Amino acid sequence: QVQLVESGGGLVQAGGSLRLSCAAPGSIFSINDMGWYRQAPGKQRRLVAAITSSGSTNYADSVKGRFTISRDNAKNTVYLQMNSLKPEDTAVYYCNTDPYYSSYWGRGTQVTVSS
Repeated sequence: QVQLVESGGGLVQAGGSLRLSCAAPGSIFSINDMGWYRQAPGKQRRLVAAITSSGSTNYADSVKGRFTISRDNAKNTVYLQMNSLKPEDTAVYYCNTDPYYSSYWGRGTQVTVSS
């Protein structure tokens, strides 16, 4: 079973920034579109940002203009730069392919934004 490894979460005040990273096996990363998902307590896991293998991006309306997804194909790593964070961004953040494969879910990284 393949798992992706997320890192970079933490506790930050509203208005602050964090940068998340996700390392993936090259066999997965190189041929797939990738996405960042998040799951807040009591809510479903949702896609917030996606990037194709060629670098085109798409964002959920709730994060558009504040979050930036990018990928480094040489490092098999996808990033999520999060600026102007809000308390409602508090969630566990996961990366996966887009669309996701259930067997690829990692442990995620917790992001907590205090008001």
